[in-house]
Amino acid sequence: MKNTRLIIILLVAAILLLIPLVAMQFTGEVNWTLSDFAVGGVLLFGTGLLMEFILRKNKKTKQRILLCAALIAVFLLVWAELAVGVLGTPFAGS
Repeated sequence: MKNTRLIIILLVAAILLLIPLVAMQFTGEVNWTLSDFAVGGVLLFGTGLLMEFILRKNKKTKQRILLCAALIAVFLLVWAELAVGVLGTPFAGS
């Protein structure tokens, strides 16, 4: 059961990385480099693995929900900052 959830998390991350790869074949508007895929992979797989760690180590439902929500919020903030520089930090290259 635990390994099934981990496999699902990893498959979802891989499928999400395939979306821009396929889009690049059909349009010039999507232009990801190898480093974009590497950063996206680290973010997606890292978030998925941290979520699996949270779910395995915490038995209380309320703690699981709060920690997973916080992790997703951090993931979305980092993703938005890297994508368009929402906060204007040097982290995004601006």
